[in-house]
Amino acid sequence: MRKSFLALILVSLSAATAASAQPQPQRSGTPAEQAACSRDVQRHCRPVIDQGDFTILACLQEHRPKLSKACDQVLKDHGQ
Repeated sequence: MRKSFLALILVSLSAATAASAQPQPQRSGTPAEQAACSRDVQRHCRPVIDQGDFTILACLQEHRPKLSKACDQVLKDHGQ
């Protein structure tokens, strides 16, 4: 359940920034959580943005040492 929630947050963030000309999707998570990870998703996981929630989560976990402290804390807060 937590993985699904976190993955939805991350996908919503990445999809919103990748498709700014399209209508904004419904976002999960707080604005603070979205802000904490959006830059990390764009920086480290851009090639996999369209490959699904769990792929983005796996990408963030793979790049864990490079993540911002704020995004790392979001992952920790959601049991990742």
